[in-house]
Amino acid sequence: MKSITENDVARRVFFSFHFDNDYWRTQQIRNMGALEGQALCTPNAWEEVKRKGKASIEKWIADNMYGKSCVVVLVGSQTANRPWVIHEIIKGWDDRKGVLGIRVDRLLDRNSQTSIAGANPFDSITIGGTSNKLSSVVPLITPTGSDSKAVYASISNGIEKWIEDAIAVRNRN
Repeated sequence: MKSITENDVARRVFFSFHFDNDYWRTQQIRNMGALEGQALCTPNAWEEVKRKGKASIEKWIADNMYGKSCVVVLVGSQTANRPWVIHEIIKGWDDRKGVLGIRVDRLLDRNSQTSIAGANPFDSITIGGTSNKLSSVVPLITPTGSDSKAVYASISNGIEKWIEDAIAVRNRN
């Protein structure tokens, strides 16, 4: 009889991304089935959360990050400039969760378009009052592949290991 280990169960992750630009790309990754992520807000529900102000957004993030083992930042062309993404990264790191970035710019959006690669969001965050950038320990994965299907396959084949690696990095730091 085989016993169930933590690695036999889908990891519970929090997805962080630029909602307006990358919602469609994020849905592709969430539908891979290898992970259990937070329920994504529909565009209307997210607008409702935002309308209620900063405290409402912070509560939504805290509630949805609770019980997750890793924050997966899906990095598109403008992700690094999004204040709530930066907040989610810092909260995840400070809460001792694994943190990982995956470039999604070469996945197709709802208009069948790719995007340009954006800046590394971990470059703008320092670790615990030091001058060390979070990017020195948190990986930003650039999936392999020459088209959207190959990039999707790269993410699908690698995401579980990337998450386990990110959790191990956080446990060491």
